[in-house]
Amino acid sequence: MKRRTFTALATLALMAGLTTPAFAQDTLKVGAVAPKTGPLAGGAAVSYWPNVKLWVEDVNARGGLKVDGKQMKLEVVEYDDQTNPGETIKAVQRLVDQDQAQIVLPPYSTGLNLAAAPIYARYGIPMITSTATTDKAADLSKQFPNVFISLGGAQPIALGAVEALTKLKAKGDIGNKIAMVNVADAFGIELAGVAKKAFEAAGFQIVYETSYPLGTQDLSPVMKAAKAAAPDAFVAFSYPPDTFALTEQAIVEDLQVGAFYTAVATAFPGYVKRFGPAIDGVLGIGGVNTESPAFKEYAARHMAVTGAAPDFWASAVVYSTFQVLEQSIEAVGLDNAKIIAHIKGNAFDTVIGTLDFDDNNNNPSFWTVGQWQGGVFKGVASTGREGAVEPIKKAGWK
Repeated sequence: MKRRTFTALATLALMAGLTTPAFAQDTLKVGAVAPKTGPLAGGAAVSYWPNVKLWVEDVNARGGLKVDGKQMKLEVVEYDDQTNPGETIKAVQRLVDQDQAQIVLPPYSTGLNLAAAPIYARYGIPMITSTATTDKAADLSKQFPNVFISLGGAQPIALGAVEALTKLKAKGDIGNKIAMVNVADAFGIELAGVAKKAFEAAGFQIVYETSYPLGTQDLSPVMKAAKAAAPDAFVAFSYPPDTFALTEQAIVEDLQVGAFYTAVATAFPGYVKRFGPAIDGVLGIGGVNTESPAFKEYAARHMAVTGAAPDFWASAVVYSTFQVLEQSIEAVGLDNAKIIAHIKGNAFDTVIGTLDFDDNNNNPSFWTVGQWQGGVFKGVASTGREGAVEPIKKAGWK
C-alpha cells in the first residue's frame, strides 16, 4: 500500500496567517523555462507562468519550504525558450550550471518537454510534466525514470473526441463526414494518428485531412479547403494560436457543421472573451470540476495573485505538479534521487484531487472533452468522472 501524502488546503490557508517559525531561514533558487515569445507564448502566459507566480507566492506566504530544518523562501530565475527546443535545453543547462538552481521546473508543451527530457535525466532532475500529452509514458519512464506524466495520454483524449461525436451522430445531430486537421508537432501528430483510426472504426469518414507547421500565421486556406469538403464535423488538434485562428476563420467562412472541436486554448477564459456567444456548442480538449471546493479556492487565489482566471484544463494541473514537488521536498529534502523515489512511492493531495503515479504516469479519472454551453465550459467526456453532460449540436456562429 502506498503511503499517502496529504496537504489540506484549509490548513495551508490557516498557516499563511501564522507567524513564521523561529528557525533558520535561507533562500531556495527555483528555475523556470517556458515560452514568453514564439508560437506557444500565449498558451504559456495563460497556463504556465501565472502558476509559477502563484505557487511561489503561496509558498513564501507560508514562510517558505521546510527543508532539513530550515524555512526556505523561493526565488525564481526565469528564461524564455522562445518556443525553441534548443533554447529550452540551453536554459536548463544555464539554470543548473550557472545559476545553481536547486529546483528546475519542467517546461511548457508536449514537444518542449519531450525534447528536454534527456537533459533533465542527465542532471537527474525530477521532471513532473504538467502540459505534456503522450501515450509514450511507459517508454519514457523506462528511458528516463525521472520523468512523470500528469496530463494524460493521447489515446484517452482522442477517444473522448470520438465518443462525443459518436453521441451526436447517434442523435442525428451530425452525419459521418469529418474534416480533421492538426498542428505538425508531437502533440498534434500523436493525437491525430490515434483519432483517425478511432473515427474510422466508429463509422466516420475523413473527407479532409491536413497538418500545418507550428507557428503558421494564415490558416484561411485550411479552413477554405475544409469547408469545400462539406463535412458534418470539424476536428482540430491545435495549439492556442491555431485554436483562435481556426475559430476566427470558421466564423469568416461561416462553416456550418454540427460539431466543431479545437484543442488547446478552447478552455481558456480568453477564448470566450474573444468570441462571445458565438462559441456556444464548441467542443474542446480537457475540463475541470468547477464545483470542487479545492478548485474554487485555487481559482480565487489565482485571480487574486495573478489578476487573471485560470483556464478550465491545464492551469490547475500545472499548479498541482508544483504541489507534488513541494510535498516531496519537504518530506526528503533536496536530494533529487530521493525526491524521485518519493514521487514514485506516494500519492499526493492537490487542487485537482489525488495525483498517484503508476509507472510514472498519472492515472486518475480525468476530463477529456468539454463543451461551451451557456457560457460555461462543461465536461462531456472523461475517463471516469461523474457529472458529464450530454454534448449538444453546434448551431451556427451567430
